[in-house]
Amino acid sequence: MRQEVLIGVERRRRWPTEQKLQILSEVGVDGATVADVARRHDISRQQIYQWRRDMRRGSRAEEAPHFLPVELHGGEVRASGSAFAVDDRRLEIGLRNGRTIRIMGNLPDSLLARVIRIAETA
Repeated sequence: MRQEVLIGVERRRRWPTEQKLQILSEVGVDGATVADVARRHDISRQQIYQWRRDMRRGSRAEEAPHFLPVELHGGEVRASGSAFAVDDRRLEIGLRNGRTIRIMGNLPDSLLARVIRIAETA
C-alpha cells in the first residue's frame, strides 16, 4: 500500500488542469469506473466527481473562448437591432456539448442567451 505524506503549511495537493483532464478522460475507457481511476491515482472518488462538476460549470478560468464556424442556409438575412435576428429563417447553433439549438424567426437576444446558457449546463 502506498501512502503519501504532505508536510508544510499547505497540506493539499495541487492538480494542474491538464492532469485533471487526463484523469477524467480515463473514466469509462476499457470499462474503468470512477472508483478504478481514483484508486489508480490515489485520490478519492469524490475528487473526480467534483472535477467533473467544475468542468461542466466552466470553472476553468484559464480556458480561452472558442469561436465556432457559422453557416447560413437559405435566403438573404436582413439586419436588425438584434445580433441574432434571422427574419423568417432558421438559425441553428451547435454547442460544445454536442447539443443543437434550432430557432425559427426572431428571438430577443436576452432570451436566446438564456436558452444557450440553459442548454450548455443541462
